Amino acid sequence: MAVTLGDLLTYVGLVLLGILAWAAMSPIETLGWWAGWFGDEIHQGALPSDGLVRHVRPDANSHILFVSGVGRVSNETFSRREREFLRRLAVALPQSVVIDDIFPYAVNNLSLTGQPFFAWLWRWAFRRKLQGPQLAGYLINLRNIWQVLISADKRYGPMFNQGLAQVFLHTLIRYDYDVDGQAPVYIIGYSGGGQLAIGAAGYLREWLHGPVYVISLGGVFGSEPGLTAITHLYHLYGTSDRSHKLGLIAPGRWPIFPASAWNRARRQGKVTELNIGPMGHTGRRGYLDATNTFPDGAPYVDRTVEMIARIVRETTGMPPTTHPQQSSTTEIRVPPVPIRS
Repeated sequence: MAVTLGDLLTYVGLVLLGILAWAAMSPIETLGWWAGWFGDEIHQGALPSDGLVRHVRPDANSHILFVSGVGRVSNETFSRREREFLRRLAVALPQSVVIDDIFPYAVNNLSLTGQPFFAWLWRWAFRRKLQGPQLAGYLINLRNIWQVLISADKRYGPMFNQGLAQVFLHTLIRYDYDVDGQAPVYIIGYSGGGQLAIGAAGYLREWLHGPVYVISLGGVFGSEPGLTAITHLYHLYGTSDRSHKLGLIAPGRWPIFPASAWNRARRQGKVTELNIGPMGHTGRRGYLDATNTFPDGAPYVDRTVEMIARIVRETTGMPPTTHPQQSSTTEIRVPPVPIRS
């Protein structure tokens, strides 16, 4: 049976209507958590006993939280590029605890595959994402994009971001972080995770005595109030990455609004933007790509790891080290930032 233009437009209209209805309903999860409908439990898995990543080190001088992009469905479903990136980062910073068991797209850290009503849907979407057709798997990305927008929303954002900050705090304590000490915390926000990292970091900074740094890796974010509360923001981007510029849609990122949190943080010297090479946003030729290389033979992922490791070393006062997996790149200067802001 032939499909007429009118039928096609009807189908497209129904799909768009469904997406808009989904977007309108997406804050209910955050509002329900705020109202206490889901209890106060922060969901966590078993604490690993070994391994480079998520390993408790009694001599740790810093803790690093990784907030991944919108493709996550649980706190364990990393892509192979993300897993390799975290492994190399843990090797490059042996005195840091690199924590990756966070699902930042839920205020109580509950993975999509663990939800009481729709877990079957997200398991199906995740299988489709891995096995095809991938279009069905993009439901996960769309759902998580709504959460990023909620974090940036002036109405719901304070609730979502405070909940996520509690997840961060709970996770740090699980990994023996001393909340009364001066050890720094670094939050790496990748892609849409940049907004979540900055949104939650402002609350986290109020609960810790040590400094809180945010490292945006191609992060998409708006003008969050937390920008003036955190110790420093380092925004790393590649010249082929167009997606990170989506954050410029937020009016608070525009120079014509000098009183915005973004512009005030820049005037206070709390923002450093670093071009780290020709990387794109994700996938091949992205920040975490281990196949494409620079002229000196260093993979893109090694340049990314090296830049992050340099920030951590210089802000913690650690001496520079040379690691076989790090490349020799043009020296960057990380502006000196006081340990207590």
